[in-house]
Amino acid sequence: MAPYAVAHLKLGLLLRQTGYELGTDDARLGVYLTNTLAEGVDAPPIPFAGYISDEANAAAGVKRTTPIEVVIGNPPYSGHSMNKGQWIKSLVDEYSRPYPDLRKPGQAKWLQDDYVRFIRFGQWRIDRTGQGILAFISNNGYLDNPTFRGMRQSLMQTFSRIYILDLHGNSNKRERTPDDGPDENVFDIQQGVTIALFVKEFGVSGSAKVFHADLWGVREAKYEALCRLDMDTTEWVELTPKSPTYLFKQQDTGLLSEYQDGWKITDAMSLNGDPAPGIVTTHDEFAISWNANAAKEKVERFLQTQSENEARSIWRLCSQSQWSYHRAKKELASKNWEHQVQPILYRPFDLRWTVFNSNVAVHRRERVMAHLLPNNNLGLIATRQTRDEWHVLVTGHIMGHKSLAAYDINSLLPLYLYPEPDHVTYHRSDAIGAARKAIRAREGELGAAETMRQLNAVADLVRRLYPEEEYPRWPNLAPAFIADIAARLGLDWVPDGTGDLHTTFGPEDVFNYTYAVLHSPTYRSRYAPFLKSDFPRVPLTADLALFRDLAALGAQLVDLHLLRSPALAQPPHGYPQAGTDIVDRVTYDEKERRVFINKTQHFTNVPPEVWNFHVGGYQVAEKWLKDRKTRKLTYDDQQHYKRTLAALARTITLMAEIDARIPAWPLV
Repeated sequence: MAPYAVAHLKLGLLLRQTGYELGTDDARLGVYLTNTLAEGVDAPPIPFAGYISDEANAAAGVKRTTPIEVVIGNPPYSGHSMNKGQWIKSLVDEYSRPYPDLRKPGQAKWLQDDYVRFIRFGQWRIDRTGQGILAFISNNGYLDNPTFRGMRQSLMQTFSRIYILDLHGNSNKRERTPDDGPDENVFDIQQGVTIALFVKEFGVSGSAKVFHADLWGVREAKYEALCRLDMDTTEWVELTPKSPTYLFKQQDTGLLSEYQDGWKITDAMSLNGDPAPGIVTTHDEFAISWNANAAKEKVERFLQTQSENEARSIWRLCSQSQWSYHRAKKELASKNWEHQVQPILYRPFDLRWTVFNSNVAVHRRERVMAHLLPNNNLGLIATRQTRDEWHVLVTGHIMGHKSLAAYDINSLLPLYLYPEPDHVTYHRSDAIGAARKAIRAREGELGAAETMRQLNAVADLVRRLYPEEEYPRWPNLAPAFIADIAARLGLDWVPDGTGDLHTTFGPEDVFNYTYAVLHSPTYRSRYAPFLKSDFPRVPLTADLALFRDLAALGAQLVDLHLLRSPALAQPPHGYPQAGTDIVDRVTYDEKERRVFINKTQHFTNVPPEVWNFHVGGYQVAEKWLKDRKTRKLTYDDQQHYKRTLAALARTITLMAEIDARIPAWPLV
């Protein structure tokens, strides 16, 4: 007897035991063994195993023609999906069709998560039937993550009503209940969970009505609530998801409108296109070093290896197809890499070294990172979405992909553009071309008419803002953004450095002002829900005195975070005890305000607020030392750590001063 027939007999026996009686005819039970995510096409006969192709063909017939009105399940969550079928991939690709940025590999990857594919299959099948219900308990990442905005938009176009019961429980985000109580997952997993019901009603057209409810608390309380609640007793809140995010979560729409009045940072700093994520070396053990000499010694040692196995016995090397041991050894033998040894911001306030060569630092993000190689530039590091405490950071060097937050994509926006590594002259025509390219990239969002209007206006705008002179670098600031600031403040624009902020302003004034606003505690708390799900927006002001003061405060923060501020020349922290200087066990004595690196040696005068200060997901004062466990702190290391502590203390003070200087929100 065929195995699938045996399975049906066993299932029939189980059903009878539960009180269900099968019919007496020869009709099979409507259960099929199939790969849900495979296309419903007939399978060719399989020699000596015809029952397998018979089963596949029966399932394919159901997929193609049988009306299915209910799809229900708990699909697997797997960002690295093993389901490689082109059919389901092409269906999911429709989610990114209106958004070119979502078609990039880094974004598209997460749209191909297994749970997304199963939702897409259910959506496709219910849509073919013309009515029905898709009911899944799944990963809740698609509710507000920007990567899934096309998915949310598509679901709203297919269904007439959508009900979202967010069970939360994301331990990676360290979620807490609204009253700051513990929040636990209903499963033994880290990713938050949601129950979603997508209803398609026959003959009902238009965008779906979306309803949302939250369920917070410990696991047992959630279980009890789920047993008690039903569709009628759940306290649903109707949402109004809007372009461009189409969020499936509740937001303060009044503040959202206020927030969206600001300039999105990726629109403001857009001449170079989208920001790039930080460098992924794929083998930090080999590619990241404590100093320049160590970086050189690693490559020289690599060139001395006689085989790939020998090299892998020394370092944990890249296993991706983009890197090859034999190619790396051949190309590095030319010695051209020696001038590519560069400092890299590895973690907050933690500068290390790498070789900016694809045979060492594999994914270099050259389009953006090359502009930081002259070491005469500033870059803003920001996240598009975050599960950690929201933050931004400045860098004067190339940066790693975890330099700001451990679990999020850290992206870099350079202030100045150097069009070629040898600093060739940047022409005004380059700015016009870059601006037009940025407008074209947003054509789907702007619409044809607005795109043409902006394209026609951009050349005149650039000519008005930039003089005929040629510069070795060009500010990565959108002409319309500069024009907006100039009109508000009544100042003239200078395309390099700073202005006098009485009659002129420059790129670094804009950068400093932006950096100050993004460090305002009120800004961060007021707009917290929006900062977690997209790049930050910068509110502008028409108050010249306020702009001038915030730019000055921002300049101080920039110098502090680059550790070049004169205020750090004599940090008020001691390191009084002689010893091995080896980092063993890092502890903090709050009463004595001491940070111990081992049993006896410590840094003094460290207030609790400095010790506990976070940048993104990192507790900086602790993280910097823990990353050096078993290492001996050199004199330079000790001084660097003291300056870092002093920079954190001064940052806390300046953030309060920024808040005190801003008279009211929103800015005017």
